[in-house]
Amino acid sequence: MFNFVRLVLVISALGLTHTYADDETTSGIQEYRDLLADINPAELWILSGEDLWFSAAGPNEASLEECDLGKGRGVTKGAYVELPRYFPDVGKVMDLEQRLIHCRMVIQGFSRDEVTSYPFTKRGEETSAIEFLVTFIASESKGMRMNIPLEHVAEQNMFDLGKQLFYLRAGSHDFGCITCHSGDNKRIRLQELPNFRNAEQARKTYGSWPAYRVSAGEVRTMQHRLYDCFRQQRFPEAIYGDDLITALIMFLAKSADGGVYDAPAMKR
Repeated sequence: MFNFVRLVLVISALGLTHTYADDETTSGIQEYRDLLADINPAELWILSGEDLWFSAAGPNEASLEECDLGKGRGVTKGAYVELPRYFPDVGKVMDLEQRLIHCRMVIQGFSRDEVTSYPFTKRGEETSAIEFLVTFIASESKGMRMNIPLEHVAEQNMFDLGKQLFYLRAGSHDFGCITCHSGDNKRIRLQELPNFRNAEQARKTYGSWPAYRVSAGEVRTMQHRLYDCFRQQRFPEAIYGDDLITALIMFLAKSADGGVYDAPAMKR
């Protein structure tokens, strides 16, 4: 009850923060997040994702325990902090969501349309299976350090492509990732914008996704975050599971190398 009362007071205070200095606004928002962290609904996504991982499904009536996320078949511990990575069985670099698409098709027998047609949950509708699975697998790396491999030439090429995409400015507004995420002390309304050229900020930011979005009432993955960024930049709609998105994730993840992974988090 004490935490709930404090939470109400913090939320009320945030409504008045325009009269205070920026550092007080930031402090109030952080306190709000800290209080919410004790009651993170993402725990429900973790449990549902774990159930999906171990349950037989699809035309093949198979579980995902044969899926290799880079640490060996069925191993989820520590997988997320080493993704994206090169997978020899497909001869390409994949992020977690691409790898799950592959495993659900090859192991469980789903068609590509079946596993990619509903990647992001719409308000008031059934939660996407991918979002459940990603949340569970990501949680299995909580407390571990980001360690993105760049040993294979394909990983190096993917990183280089992601870096080019990060610095690319295009679209009707001449926007790019760099517009919002290349300097300190940038903000949209009350939302601070992390500087991905600052290692500490990159680690803290990337290490908090996937995250439960209070405004949406859903857990959102990194693919969804970038999908929404493309929309805000007035870029063409990103194709779910596309290599270009994986390349950008590769660059962002590598920028967070060495940071302690601490997701799923909670965000506004």
